[in-house]
Amino acid sequence: MENSQKRIKIKETIIVEGKYDKMRLSPLFDANIIELGGFRIYNSKDRLSLIRRIAAESGIIILTDSDSAGFKLRHYISSAVPKAQITNVFIPNVSGKEKRKAKPGKENLIGVEGMTTEALLEAFKKAGIDPETGTGERKPPFTKAFLYELGLSGGEGSSELRRKLCEVFDLPLLLSANSLAEILPVITTETELFSAVEKIKNS
Repeated sequence: MENSQKRIKIKETIIVEGKYDKMRLSPLFDANIIELGGFRIYNSKDRLSLIRRIAAESGIIILTDSDSAGFKLRHYISSAVPKAQITNVFIPNVSGKEKRKAKPGKENLIGVEGMTTEALLEAFKKAGIDPETGTGERKPPFTKAFLYELGLSGGEGSSELRRKLCEVFDLPLLLSANSLAEILPVITTETELFSAVEKIKNS
């Protein structure tokens, strides 16, 4: 795609962990991309203030690795920016390491920089962003009551059920119930979700 098609125009600013993630996305997306600098963002009030301002103006897309460190950074930004100004994009859990690294990370997961073009575009599509036309309309999240009814939130075994459901839909295994509520309406229907949950429970 990088060599044969135009970059996808995204009106939101994309927030990534570091410079290699930005280098990976730049050939794919015509968008403003901001690096967090990893955990250095915790001590950078100016950068966090900039992210808040940009989010208020045009919205942000948060795209971090699917390991625990990536989720900590995602939650940090999410706690500082109103939910309505955020679109979360999640890459799948893929075992391995990036080419530039001598060995895999602690959790043996490939990060954003190592994702294939197809995987990245699919991740954006699951977040409601059309890989052909750019930013699309966001579907309303499933309610907490609906997730509770399915057993995905607030009940015994809900965490394990969410993990198994993430495997079914090729999503990061660490997704919270709130994150699932946002992303599931984009990739499936209530009927399909109900069937998937029932299949897991009966397996």
